[in-house]
Amino acid sequence: MQRAGQTSNKPSRLTIAHEDITENTTAIRSLDWDRDRFDIEFALQNGTTYNSFLIRGEKTALVDTSHAKFHDLYLAELKNLIDPKDIDYLIVSHTEPDHSGLVKDVLALNPDITVYAAKVAHQFLAELVHQPYNKVQVKSGDKLDLGNGHELEFCTAPNLHWPDTIFTYDHKTQHLFTCDAFGMHYCDDSTFDEDLELLNKDYKIYYDCLMGPNARSVLAAIKRMDKLPGINTIATGHGPLIRHNLEELVSRYADWSKSQVKVATNVALFYVSEYGDADNLAAAIAQGVRKTEVIVEEIDLRTAEQSEVREFVGLASGVIILMPPQSGEFSANAQTALSTILATVNSKKQAFGLLESAGGDDEPVDTLRNRFRETDLKEAFAPIRIDDLPNEQTYQLCEEAGTDMGQWLTRDKSVKQMKSLDADLDKALGRLSGGLYIITAKKGDIQSAMLASWVSQASITPLGLTIAVAKDRAIESLMQIGDRFVLNILEEGNYQPLMKHFLKRFAPGADRFAEVKTYPAANGSPILADSLAYLECEVVTRMECSDHWLVYSTVDIGRVSNLDSLTAVHHRKVGNHY
Repeated sequence: MQRAGQTSNKPSRLTIAHEDITENTTAIRSLDWDRDRFDIEFALQNGTTYNSFLIRGEKTALVDTSHAKFHDLYLAELKNLIDPKDIDYLIVSHTEPDHSGLVKDVLALNPDITVYAAKVAHQFLAELVHQPYNKVQVKSGDKLDLGNGHELEFCTAPNLHWPDTIFTYDHKTQHLFTCDAFGMHYCDDSTFDEDLELLNKDYKIYYDCLMGPNARSVLAAIKRMDKLPGINTIATGHGPLIRHNLEELVSRYADWSKSQVKVATNVALFYVSEYGDADNLAAAIAQGVRKTEVIVEEIDLRTAEQSEVREFVGLASGVIILMPPQSGEFSANAQTALSTILATVNSKKQAFGLLESAGGDDEPVDTLRNRFRETDLKEAFAPIRIDDLPNEQTYQLCEEAGTDMGQWLTRDKSVKQMKSLDADLDKALGRLSGGLYIITAKKGDIQSAMLASWVSQASITPLGLTIAVAKDRAIESLMQIGDRFVLNILEEGNYQPLMKHFLKRFAPGADRFAEVKTYPAANGSPILADSLAYLECEVVTRMECSDHWLVYSTVDIGRVSNLDSLTAVHHRKVGNHY
């Protein structure tokens, strides 16, 4: 193995290494020795690596790139190994920035490269590259022949751990390139997993944080892997490549995932990929469900095997269906799948939700809705009927419907958590008081609001404040970094009407501001006319805190309507729920 890095009298933080891992296949390893945290999700004890691969046949493919922090080191190493003009294909396993951070730079070196990626990945890449590029959209079973026996076969593996993940299998070398799956955050000079004892802890932590929440997707991916002719190496995107302990480490994923599935709440989301706007609509609904920390399994009715459909429905707590077409290439398989779903649902504890693009070629929603009702399934949200091309409000409606599904499925868990604290601790925690506020936000054509009391000033220079926002709140999607909102401060003695209005449970897509007097702020968000004061804010950063996001924002503008009035105060009796 050869290694290059920065010149220093002490070990360099960032180094690059390459090694030929089999015939005509080279691993390019970006070693991040001192990284101590990954996406806020968990602390790292041993740094991490970002792995990229060159596969040479008659044509050459590059599998993934690296993190942008390795810009100079990675591109220099790539040029040392190959003239970028000789790279024919770039395979993007998924678009998370630590693997796709240098895609734009590689394409700048050779604009003639053809990018192979999942459909959703190409949507993300369009925002990353900001220019036209040669692209091929892949799905399970598609192949790319590099020549000299290197035939690459693609396998979709959504949610491991991004929605656009694909695996790539080289039939000649029997290497499977899995990006995040089966990886670990572990950085050392060893390219392979020779010393399993050193890796055990990091392998398990990585699974728990990144893969465990999508255990059903892990099992589905392993099932697809079993259909491949044979795997002798798993070339991961992070940490050492798996060769010496392959069977053991894959079996651990399977065992851990089976244990997770037995206790996990999950939703089976069925749709026909590439039919109309089904991909984007499904993604919006899935995002809403996941905000409640419920697992979502997305199943494409074009290709799903009926045994898989039965298995997904049988284990699911909720079923969501984007109605398939009545005719066309994939309608027969989709219609069979609908029959299988109806034959499998039999639990009064299951919930369902349906979506139909009215006026299109969709199977009508009402017949299926009545059949579900006959089985005593709970309808988590009213059928969504889309008459026109989807817009921002449509996707907001879908996301909120998904959240309603997740909240219904986790209602018992939420009640149990309310009762879980020690009585004295619960009452003591309840003595923490806070003001009463209503957050209002607007982005494009969508707007939302929520009642809040967990608000605190956090800095003076610049003026800044923090707000705790529950992950399953609809407004959370409008409070991402760079988004703007208004913090409306309620008035003591005059807050009850506004509080009562915004405490209502709104149907998905409902107008939160109906019958409420508002006027626009400079940042476009609604100001409540009956509030005591308001602050116009911009989100600067967010920190994940279990069931909430802690959102830090700077304050741009503020006004008070009555200097003699006081802020309404919220006094709780207990501290483990609002």
